[in-house]
Amino acid sequence: MKKILLSLTVLVGVVACNSKPEGFVLNGTLTGDVENGTQIFIRKIDENNQPYDIDTTTVENGKFTISGPVDSPDLMYVFIDKVQGYTPVVAEKGEIELTAQKDSLNFAKVKGTEQNNIFFNYLSESRALSDQAMSIQRDMQNANMGGNEATVNSLRDEFAELQEEFKNFELNFIKNNPNGLISALLIEKGIGTRIIESEEAQKMYDALTPEIKETLPAKNILKSLEAAKAREEKGKSTAIGATAPDFSGPTPDGKELSLKEAMGKVTIIDFWAAWCKPCRVENPNVVNIYNKYHSKGLNIIGVSLDRKEEDWKKAIADDKLSWNHISSLDYFNDAVAKLYNVEAIPATFILDENGVIVAKNLRGPELESKISELLQ
Repeated sequence: MKKILLSLTVLVGVVACNSKPEGFVLNGTLTGDVENGTQIFIRKIDENNQPYDIDTTTVENGKFTISGPVDSPDLMYVFIDKVQGYTPVVAEKGEIELTAQKDSLNFAKVKGTEQNNIFFNYLSESRALSDQAMSIQRDMQNANMGGNEATVNSLRDEFAELQEEFKNFELNFIKNNPNGLISALLIEKGIGTRIIESEEAQKMYDALTPEIKETLPAKNILKSLEAAKAREEKGKSTAIGATAPDFSGPTPDGKELSLKEAMGKVTIIDFWAAWCKPCRVENPNVVNIYNKYHSKGLNIIGVSLDRKEEDWKKAIADDKLSWNHISSLDYFNDAVAKLYNVEAIPATFILDENGVIVAKNLRGPELESKISELLQ
């Protein structure tokens, strides 16, 4: 849970600071023996999640002030020179008050504007759940060391329940705070971790206020949703029940072979590669199925995602793959792999005699059972 919280505070974007009054003004009060002249850094995060400075100021008598223009709410991060930790602050129009102990910057109090009030309400509630999670993990570790398996299992169940509680807490927070930048950040995170499905994310995005929809996280959400819709549309062409798109490619002997030419009563399109260990482990099973059912109408066309011709040909010979093969030797950039939306291998598509996709990604006994059924 702590990891989730920390990863969230790295979601970013902020504008360069200056002293224009129509922007934000951040007033900081620090305790804990902070020397005059100590530097304060305002940072943002680059594409590699690395912080870099966008402005600095110094502490005088335990206080500092920094300001800058802002068009829409965005995150910035406050660091103290030579002190561990940082505090996220939402840059938005208005005066923001930060109060912190020098050595506990992660637990600073930030208030004064709507977005910071919402953001730190979220942080305080999520920290309570994170503390519970860490307590359970400590107890689980102690029980493990003591060999108390019953306690470990009980704590594991308790931790799973807490994870579900945290998920529901975040989803409810989003729904109850459509005017919060943190809500857009949580939706963006939820899409990335696949905690939130596209349809639900779309509803949450639609509910965001116009101001929040202008923020960078909300724009990222929209891009992700548009990309998901495009993938969904593309996926329909290779969904079960769709007619398999035709394709062609070079065979090991340099000729061109199309799917239509390679089809039988039942056809397996097998995406694999010599470097793919799960593919090679499954190959003996596919060989047995092919030898058993080829005379009854089973054909296979292997589409290799190898890079090197010698590796491809050697694997065909070593594994005794006596069916049709094609490859552009272009790894996952292979045009056929892209046509069939293949992002991981092994991947298989099973076609009936009309070229309709009737099953996908079956292995072992399930694959043989399906082939037997189709050839009855």
